[in-house]
Amino acid sequence: MTGEVIMGLLIPFFGTSLGAAMVFFFSKQISEGMQKILTGFAAGVMVAASFWSLLQPSLESSEAMGRLSFIPAAVGFIVGIGFLLLLDEITPHIHMDNQAEGPESRLKRTTKLILAVTLHNIPEGMAVGVVYAGWVSGQTGVTKTAALVLALGIAIQNFPEGAIVSMPLLAEGMPKSKTFFYGVLSGAVEPLAALVTIMLASAVVPILPYFLAFAAGAMFYVVVEELIPEMSEGRHSNAGTIAFSIGFVIMMILDVALG
Repeated sequence: MTGEVIMGLLIPFFGTSLGAAMVFFFSKQISEGMQKILTGFAAGVMVAASFWSLLQPSLESSEAMGRLSFIPAAVGFIVGIGFLLLLDEITPHIHMDNQAEGPESRLKRTTKLILAVTLHNIPEGMAVGVVYAGWVSGQTGVTKTAALVLALGIAIQNFPEGAIVSMPLLAEGMPKSKTFFYGVLSGAVEPLAALVTIMLASAVVPILPYFLAFAAGAMFYVVVEELIPEMSEGRHSNAGTIAFSIGFVIMMILDVALG
């Protein structure tokens, strides 16, 4: 595995770590309006990345199938949705919009919050891994620049997500150094998921189009199940919608102009 691939797999992790470091600049939890802006922006980036960096290469690499070229993208997408649904059911966690509710103890709620964010990071790591696997294989039409753009896009998305994770822990009374540690730890699953994915995908190059769509489906599940409800409920929902649009457009420009 080349240094370029390793660096690409680590870029999203750096984004999460920088976001988690925001605890050192705030004395309390971020406002509801700012949280909706950050969540909306992250959702927009993920939707754009799912299409231009994952689904589109999946469709293009299956063109030899003619009118049936949609099959890998459709099957992979549905399986990706199902995989995240399964994880959502079997993993004990709380949804991002319920992080401060319920009768659980502070420790229990904190643990579930960390698990929730870790769950979110799995499909993002898989997405980066499968795109880099596509580039390394040279058989999916994915370029090195496109893979780098996806990694940077997810890192941009991870920055607000890292802050959203760490700030509630700070509000629970946890020391800043510990909240930063847990924020960084929640992002560590990304390079691991990327590494596992790239190893598996490299061994089964013929089904890489399925892997690309699988990662897209997994990311879409996170957006629809967690991020969109969080950004649209209650007050300041317009701010979340505007931030979604900005995140989507920025990622689209990066992917189309540089990919």
